[in-house]
Amino acid sequence: MQTRRSVRALIALAAPVVAAAIALHAAPAALASDELAIGAKGPGFNLKGTDGKMHALEGVAGPKGTAVIFTCNECPFSKGYEDRLIALAKTYQPQGVGFVAINANDPKIVPGDGFEFMVKRAQDKGLPYPYVIDETQAIATAYGARVTPHVFLLDAQGKLVYRGRVDDSLEQDKVKARDFATALDSLVSGKPVQVAETKAFGCSVKYARK
Repeated sequence: MQTRRSVRALIALAAPVVAAAIALHAAPAALASDELAIGAKGPGFNLKGTDGKMHALEGVAGPKGTAVIFTCNECPFSKGYEDRLIALAKTYQPQGVGFVAINANDPKIVPGDGFEFMVKRAQDKGLPYPYVIDETQAIATAYGARVTPHVFLLDAQGKLVYRGRVDDSLEQDKVKARDFATALDSLVSGKPVQVAETKAFGCSVKYARK
């Protein structure tokens, strides 16, 4: 009887450890690090775009700054914000802000986020900025991209001055805080961004699994 009780006790003690090990094995192999800190230098990149060209950070940067936006093809939030991002790009690119959209989703998890579908979406939407693929997910990890869309706004020196959401509602008629647009206004006017951090929301970035 004592032996049975001892065995049961050992099983009970081991269960959480086993569960944790299973969870760790099932977790994505490349999890996003902490989000890039305000004031930190934006990590450089050189990624293939839907136009067949390679795009480096210094190549897409504008004289006033650069908007690095992690997005994708399939997420309803990415689709819902796409027209707003296109409109913002058309407004602020002439004012000196470069825009680039990066898709880091693993196409093995979401087949519709494969490169060939990115090409079609860029053509269908007439994207006014490079749409590039982060195949290794190294850039998304370096920026700490967690959801799509997730915005990182760099100043003329390449330092992060805003990160987070586009605005506070997917439904345009319910938007009350246009956080990204406000940050862009401050950037082009040479003023400090008053609200530098907001919580981005959307679909999780689909990091590769083991």
